[in-house]
Amino acid sequence: MIDWEKIIQTDDKDELKQLKIFLFQENLRLNAERQRLDSDRAELEKLKDSFIKDRVSLRDELNELNRRTTRERQRLRQENIFFDKKMEILKDGFRALDEDRRKFEKEKEEFESKRLSISIAGLPDLSALSESDLDCVACVLFSGISNQNLLKRRYKDLIKIFHPDNQSGDEMLSRAINKEYNRRKA
Repeated sequence: MIDWEKIIQTDDKDELKQLKIFLFQENLRLNAERQRLDSDRAELEKLKDSFIKDRVSLRDELNELNRRTTRERQRLRQENIFFDKKMEILKDGFRALDEDRRKFEKEKEEFESKRLSISIAGLPDLSALSESDLDCVACVLFSGISNQNLLKRRYKDLIKIFHPDNQSGDEMLSRAINKEYNRRKA
């Protein structure tokens, strides 16, 4: 350490001059160092502010991504629930269709057995009747009809029963019913 008291008391002018030069140079060096430190501090402050902004921006982006992820997960959960419900509906539909098919097969077998028992019992099979016989059958089906409303109602009921697309339907008898209805309607 420099003893300043001793230096100040000295009478040597050269030494004082050198000391002044030294102090001046040291002052310049310290000022330069202070300016460098200030600029470094300012740069560090800028970097700190930039870092804080980046951190805030990153946090905001992460929060937004978390919100999006949460929304997507909820949407996926809802879609999975909706899909499961759809699948259950389809499964129930297929079960109902299968039950209906089995019932239809059973009814078809019963109908065939009834048709067979009718033909065995000696009752006439409609498919074996001639066209004129079918016309007579259609005439009997419309017997007792006195007005147009009853005629229309009877016609609809008969077509429901004997339409060719039905189980007990017959194309020839359906034609005969249509023919008789048109004849009576006129």
